[in-house]
Amino acid sequence: MLSQIWIVSALCAGALAAPTLTYSAGSAEKPADMKILSDYFQMLGKKIQAGKNMAVAPVCNLDNAKMPAASPTPLPDVTEGLFLKHVAIGRGTQNYTCDTKNATAIPVATGALATLYNASCVAASYPDLLAALPDVALQFNLTDVNQASLSPSNLVISGHHFFSNGTTPVFTLNSAGKDLGTAPCQKNAAVPAPAGTTKGQGNQGFGTVAWLKLTTRDGATGGLQEVYRINTAGGNPPTSCTGMPASFEVQYAAEYWFYAV
Repeated sequence: MLSQIWIVSALCAGALAAPTLTYSAGSAEKPADMKILSDYFQMLGKKIQAGKNMAVAPVCNLDNAKMPAASPTPLPDVTEGLFLKHVAIGRGTQNYTCDTKNATAIPVATGALATLYNASCVAASYPDLLAALPDVALQFNLTDVNQASLSPSNLVISGHHFFSNGTTPVFTLNSAGKDLGTAPCQKNAAVPAPAGTTKGQGNQGFGTVAWLKLTTRDGATGGLQEVYRINTAGGNPPTSCTGMPASFEVQYAAEYWFYAV
């Protein structure tokens, strides 16, 4: 019984909350892909059934977590000597601007806002569920800046992601009573998302943001050194600014893997 409760509470997919900074609820669309949800809940149901036969709950040991590689082109390896400190599901928006006076303009990226949810134990014990979480998370709207969670998950908030300037993504892992560190970063490498990934929510099916390797800048705390964004869903802008406002947001979700010394 205890193991069943643990699975239900820890693994119900993609806990969502709106970013703590300014967010426009108007960019959210209703869920569009019920097959993603159906496949996920079938998978989750099998885990719950298996949990009924467990003598003890699975051990949350990040040594067991293995980060998947991008295909066909992998990102650079984690630097030797670093260890996996945290895994999170990020859910929020990629943000863009358009020159509305230029008919041939293309959207310009201006950063991102996301809430990070603690998925470390899922990564350690159920990698197949973890891989499904970004797609599932993208099926639920962000609707309120104060929204604490969205069904159907109970993953707790572990931090937030934002940009401190146009080139510095920042991750703060200081929620849920823990301070795992802060990571101002710079891009080290990028590869396209694998073919077949979820292109976006609702009518925002513009494509999937790249997988990234980030390295920390001066000022990082908690020993954080490298951050990987993988298993992305959504987030790309349209190919042109035709019909777009001066600024807009595109829904996305992703896994973030944090490595430290």
